[in-house]
Amino acid sequence: MNVRVARAAWARGWGAGCRRGAADFPLPPPRAVDVAELLRDDTAAEEGPREAAARRPPGQCSVLLFPGQGSQVVGMGRGLLRYPRVRELYAAARSVLGYDLLELSLHGPQEALDRTAHCQPAVFVASLAAVEKLHHLQPAVIENCVAAAGFSVGEFAALVFAGAMEFSEGLYAVKVRAEAMQEASEAVPSGMLSVLGQPQSKFTFACLEAREHCKTLGIENPVCEVANYLFPDCRVISGHLEALQFLQKNSSKYHFRRTKMLPVSGGFHTRLMEPALEPLAQVLKSVGVKKPLVSVHSNVDGNRYMHPKHVQKLLVRQVVSPVKWEQTMHAIYERKKGTEFPQTFEVGPGNQLGTILKSCNLQAWKSYRHVEVLEDDGT
Repeated sequence: MNVRVARAAWARGWGAGCRRGAADFPLPPPRAVDVAELLRDDTAAEEGPREAAARRPPGQCSVLLFPGQGSQVVGMGRGLLRYPRVRELYAAARSVLGYDLLELSLHGPQEALDRTAHCQPAVFVASLAAVEKLHHLQPAVIENCVAAAGFSVGEFAALVFAGAMEFSEGLYAVKVRAEAMQEASEAVPSGMLSVLGQPQSKFTFACLEAREHCKTLGIENPVCEVANYLFPDCRVISGHLEALQFLQKNSSKYHFRRTKMLPVSGGFHTRLMEPALEPLAQVLKSVGVKKPLVSVHSNVDGNRYMHPKHVQKLLVRQVVSPVKWEQTMHAIYERKKGTEFPQTFEVGPGNQLGTILKSCNLQAWKSYRHVEVLEDDGT
């Protein structure tokens, strides 16, 4: 993937060519549009460079991982502002969102940043701003990128980076998704429980008994199911609060070593999010989705996206389906014994995906680095 093609893959999405027009997807600053137009011509030769990158020794290739909701922290973005075009990226975001995302990201308050409606766009933009920093410091990483994946909302950032959608359209879709999920989470008291288990842990049976417990409390059609597959014996369970409280109280029965409620507002990646499906589906119908220039793996099944309609369909399904991150890590890093692993860069706030990678594949993790977004470390 030629470095200028890589830049075009996500930089062109800063508004030039937003397909529904300025009324629906506000355009970013003119200079950003000019940059996008200059880079757009390079995409005609995308296949040759992509194949050349794939033929490079694995150790010279790279994988980019994009974090999801829960990684946000006040101050994120401060370490990115001196790099070219990052402020333009945030200015474009302000046009799309209608509020100052940079101010919220830098100064909070944390309670406002943690709201689903705010944190999803904030993580999305901070991650792509981190790509800008990485490109400035290590352009070969972008040039030699062969795969990308994003956790939940991070998948949108991965797709924008890979050229599957424009930045403005992708951010607008994230805005609609986040607001719809916020509304759905407020309709039912629900949440997410992180569970560190053991090989003998009975996750499915535990969820079944938690649902039965909810029925005894008069809750109709209770929800309690695995929402995230993180690494071996570690899951996140989503559902009604009463179900999650039951699991915490009876954790020893199911051989859970540790449980912890996550600081999120709802039971994400379950059918409790069904009200968010239609708004997201509608906006994605109007987005000009293209085939990704590099392999992007879906949360729904861990497989690569093969065509644009696949992207639109699975991004909607993802909202009510478990995030199969462990399976995705196996798909990306599976290789013959003795083969080198690619360099892995986590682009965005936090290093949670690196921690998970270490538990999924220790050898792959040895080539992992995090792109700092809080302070400018110059690396």
